[in-house]
Amino acid sequence: MNKLNLGITPQKLALNRVEAAQALSISPATLDRLSTRGLIRPSRATYRPLYALSEIERFLRDTTTAIDGLGGDLVPR
Repeated sequence: MNKLNLGITPQKLALNRVEAAQALSISPATLDRLSTRGLIRPSRATYRPLYALSEIERFLRDTTTAIDGLGGDLVPR
């Protein structure tokens, strides 16, 4: 069977533990603590946790607030 290569690289839908920690600029241990506290939820479909990009984005949205009077700039809580 011939494989058609269109030069398109599929985008990852989820990151492993180390990749997710790097994306959030935290250590894997901190990511584990956040997961244990229920602040970020990995998929356990495999024997290793996978963090969906949408879950990482939700975590960032939910843990970020606007500074009053400064034009709505977002800062971590």
